[in-house]
Amino acid sequence: MDYNLFGHSGLRVSKYALGTIPFSGTNGFEKAADMDQETANYMVDYALDQGINHFDTANLYAKGDSEIVLGKAIKDKRHKLVISSKTGFQINDQPNDIGATRSQIEASIDASLKRLGTDFIDLYYVHFWDGQVPVSETIQVMNDLIKKGKIRYWGVSNYSGWALAKTHTMAVENKLIPPISQQIYYTPEAREAEYELLPAGKELGMANSIWSPLGSGLLTGKITRTKRAEPGTRQGEGWQEPYIKDLDLFYDLVDALQDVASKHNATVPQVVLAWLRDRPNVDSVVIAARNKEQLHENIASYNVKLTDVDFRQINDLTAPEPLYPLWHRVMNTADRASNAEKVYFEDYDKLMESKKRHL
Repeated sequence: MDYNLFGHSGLRVSKYALGTIPFSGTNGFEKAADMDQETANYMVDYALDQGINHFDTANLYAKGDSEIVLGKAIKDKRHKLVISSKTGFQINDQPNDIGATRSQIEASIDASLKRLGTDFIDLYYVHFWDGQVPVSETIQVMNDLIKKGKIRYWGVSNYSGWALAKTHTMAVENKLIPPISQQIYYTPEAREAEYELLPAGKELGMANSIWSPLGSGLLTGKITRTKRAEPGTRQGEGWQEPYIKDLDLFYDLVDALQDVASKHNATVPQVVLAWLRDRPNVDSVVIAARNKEQLHENIASYNVKLTDVDFRQINDLTAPEPLYPLWHRVMNTADRASNAEKVYFEDYDKLMESKKRHL
C-alpha cells in the first residue's frame, strides 16, 4: 500500500481508505448493509494488516450507528488510524441540526467523538455545500475545533469548483487554516469531476478523495443490459444514488470493463478501482464492502495494473464532452493550461476531432 501526504499537510494517508456505510444497516441505511460488530471488527483488522490506515465515516451513516460500530472496532487501535468523519445532513428534528453552521458543527463534533470513543478526529468534512451560511462562519468554527484539539484537519465534500475556491481563498486571505481535502464522486461512468474539481483540488493544495468508486453498486459487473440488480444489494433494494446520464453508455462501459477484467484475470470492481487509483490528481479512493469476500476482492485490486491499452479502451468510451470554456481553451490556448488540468485536454481534443470528421 502506498501513502500520500494529504493535500498541503503533514498527514500521511493510505491510497485506499475503508468506508463504513455498510457498518450499520439502521435508521434508513438498511439498503446499504447490516453488518454485525464481529464482521466490522474483522474488516478493520484486515484493512490495517493490508496497510490501510484511513477509515472514513459520517454522522449521517445510520444516523450515528456507523460511528458507534467503528468506534468499538478501533478500540485499543486508535493510534494506528487516520479517522475521517463528516457533518451537515440533518439527523434529527431540531431546526438547527443541519448545514455548515457553528451551532450544528459544534454539536455534531461532540456527538461524533462520543460515538467513536476518541478525543479527536483526524479529518472532519463538511458533507455538502451550504449556501445559506456565511463561508466565514464555517471556516472559523473549523479553525476553532482545531485549536480546541477536537479535530486536526478539515475538509469539504460535494462542493462545486467555485465554492471550493471561495472557501479555500477566504481562509487563506484571513490567515486561517483552509480545508486540506475534498471528497467527491468520480467513476469511469461519471467523470464530471475532471472539468474543475480534480484540477482545482490539486491547484489549491487539497487532496482529492473519491467516495463510492463503484457507483453505489452500479459498477460491480452484476448489472448489465440483460441482468438487473439483485435483491440484497444497494441497487437491488432501490438505493437512489447515483444519477446515470446515459444508460446505453453505462451498459457499453460495463461491457468494456468486463473485457478488460478478462485480460487480467480480475473482476469488474477490481478494474474500476485500478482505473481510479491511477487516474491523474486522485489521492485517495474510499472502498467499502458488505462482506469479507468483497473486502478481500476490493483490496486485492491494488495489485491489478492496467495497461495503456486498457486505459484507452475505458477513457475513449467515457471521455466527458468538452463543455465551454474548455473547448475554447483546448482549441486556442491549450499550451497555457496548468499541469493539473492539461492531463484531461487530450480526451477533449479527440472528441472534438472525431465530431469534426462526421460533419
